[in-house]
Amino acid sequence: MKKEAQDKVSVLKPRPRIISRNEHIISRNNISDSALKVLYRLKNADYQAYLVGGSVRDLLLGREPKDFDVVTDAHPEQVRELFRNSILIGRRFRLAHVRYGREIIEVSTFRAPHHVADGAGHMVDGRIVRDNVYGTLEDDVWRRDLTVNALYYNIEDFSVIDYTGGMQDILAGRIRLIGEPRQRFIEDPVRLLRAVRFAVKLGFRIDPDTEKTIIALAHLLEEMPPARLFEEILKLFMGGYAVQTFEQLRHYGLFAPLFPQTEATLAQQEGGFPHMLLIHALNNTDKRLAENKPVTPGFLIASLFWIPMNIMAKEYMANGLSETDAIHLAGDVVISKQITRTAIPRRFTRIAREIWQLQPRLKRQGGKRSLRLLAHPRFRAAYDFLLLRAQAGEDVQELADWWTHLQEQDHAKPDTEQKITSGIKGRHRRRPEKI
Repeated sequence: MKKEAQDKVSVLKPRPRIISRNEHIISRNNISDSALKVLYRLKNADYQAYLVGGSVRDLLLGREPKDFDVVTDAHPEQVRELFRNSILIGRRFRLAHVRYGREIIEVSTFRAPHHVADGAGHMVDGRIVRDNVYGTLEDDVWRRDLTVNALYYNIEDFSVIDYTGGMQDILAGRIRLIGEPRQRFIEDPVRLLRAVRFAVKLGFRIDPDTEKTIIALAHLLEEMPPARLFEEILKLFMGGYAVQTFEQLRHYGLFAPLFPQTEATLAQQEGGFPHMLLIHALNNTDKRLAENKPVTPGFLIASLFWIPMNIMAKEYMANGLSETDAIHLAGDVVISKQITRTAIPRRFTRIAREIWQLQPRLKRQGGKRSLRLLAHPRFRAAYDFLLLRAQAGEDVQELADWWTHLQEQDHAKPDTEQKITSGIKGRHRRRPEKI
């Protein structure tokens, strides 16, 4: 019976629309030379080769793609034999990375439905846990998540192949899931985040059927592996649209499963400085990315968890701990709770802790302590965080002004700088801090 139902579904799948070269705006002049090399070498070796996903979508929108992905009927091992400059990566998704200098072209093999019983694909309670089942181009289409990311550029005749109505959705500015939304989100709950991320990134609206299912299934994120969710958080907040992404995540109920401690404080003090501090931090991240300045997730983490950490630290201080010890302990507790949801690497949590722990030290104005603090490798990030606190309405504006004035004196007066550096053993010239 199950096989009959599956056969019926395959019969109902529409035939693709073939969009010929004179019907679309994609030109090989806008495709990277590395991607073209991969496509043509696969084609010349008698394999099928298509550009797929975000690069096709962006080219159709007249945008410059950041990277190029290729899909083929060649298996990963065959791709590796064809490209000496390639390596195979991944377990859940086995694919090849072909490197040309700093550019990497990702090459994957057509995927087939998970019910194919060859031992390579596996699902538990409707969720994909292993995914190395190879198939055809048509199989691969229906395995993808969003229609706008399921368009294929064929190097054979320069046409675009559209099985899912992705071209119409691009023209309409619409994000729509392929297939039945509930089933697709249960298969892989990360698709909940991807739908929101692409809607924000492209300035598209989410299809009503997809939208209502996101709200209903937001809780599924609580069951996702923490390591995988952190990768998605980086994409959400480090893509240049952090403020809009934050607002949409909260709108659809997706922020709370990712950051329950932060959501609790936002819900209690809506419109107050906890909300504004995070908004300012996200704005700052977007601005730096727009200016091609370096950013680090550590500063964003410090901003995301400052309020829950600070509330806890005040409770410890009321029980007799010093402010420094209270922040140290509260930071450990907040981070330890958070990593059960998103496995944040220590190199980033360490930066957040250092920013927090420097806040009390910034209160010590004057004397050699202040001068030494200027030389601290994390001073600039801590100072910028102090400015955010002032912008958000915390009573630290006077303190922020004092440190701003001290730095202006340090930079404006060579004799002052010489005096400062001579009094600090081993001080090095400060370098711009990544925030």
